[in-house]
Amino acid sequence: MGDFFNLNAYFSLGTGIAPVVSKFLIIVVIFVSMIWLLSKLKSQINRTVLESATRYKMRKAVTFILYMIFIIIVIATFKQDMSGFAVAIGVIGGGIAFALQEVIISIAGWLAITFSSFYRVGDRIKIGSIYGDVIDIGILRTTLMECGSWVNSDLYNGRIVRVTNSFIFKDPVYNYSGEFPFLWDEITVPIRYGSSVELTRQTLQSIAVEIVGDFTESVTQSWADLAKLYAIEDAKVEPMVTLAATDNWIEFTLRYVVDFKKRRSTRDRIFTRFLEEMEKSGGKIQMGSSTSEIVALPKMQIEINP
Repeated sequence: MGDFFNLNAYFSLGTGIAPVVSKFLIIVVIFVSMIWLLSKLKSQINRTVLESATRYKMRKAVTFILYMIFIIIVIATFKQDMSGFAVAIGVIGGGIAFALQEVIISIAGWLAITFSSFYRVGDRIKIGSIYGDVIDIGILRTTLMECGSWVNSDLYNGRIVRVTNSFIFKDPVYNYSGEFPFLWDEITVPIRYGSSVELTRQTLQSIAVEIVGDFTESVTQSWADLAKLYAIEDAKVEPMVTLAATDNWIEFTLRYVVDFKKRRSTRDRIFTRFLEEMEKSGGKIQMGSSTSEIVALPKMQIEINP
């Protein structure tokens, strides 16, 4: 009974099956068993862990641990036969590397993403023309929930995009969150000439402080942390209002810092509050617009020559 769990007893069976084949069959059985165990563990995690980020990390950790255990078992099983296959592996290695070069580069990309902090699950990134939130990072592919395209601004469009990890060596990666999860955004408001410039400026400034002022402290701390990592100078993170005179109106620009996932909702709140304050101003603040209207046409004489 003690030899039942002794792998060496199986490897020395004189049943006519080559030892390497016998070991291979046992490895296949172990692999299938681990796949079954992995499926059961993932199902258990899905049932018991309610928080999505924790559930995702636990599933990834269990998968990684089981794969590492399987690799260790394979190495321990065939370590005595490795020298016999050294020449064969050297011969076919070049062919395999050429045929699977994209796979190898993708695995290298996964290692770079994992250990170099290109991005993490939950980050909003742009790769080439693909823009969205990272929802999974696999060994070969990164999966994104796409934003934009036929949907305006930063909202999900429902399309899931999978890209190979090799892209990080070919294209720039734009990270909208990462170490600094805030963005500078601007809105422009055209104001008619004759309106109160000072009142308009004060109104925009107070609205910005009211809506995004709570971000100032956390933005300042995040920027200070970023300055410890990179050679960047201090930046103004408080809301700022500037103006420019054009041929048609005075153009006010409000610049502010906002959470990278709240750009659209913040713009909506700012414009809504500004329209409310404009109505309360009693005509001191009037929106500028460019309108053309044809009220009459001059009389025209048309001569037709034969």
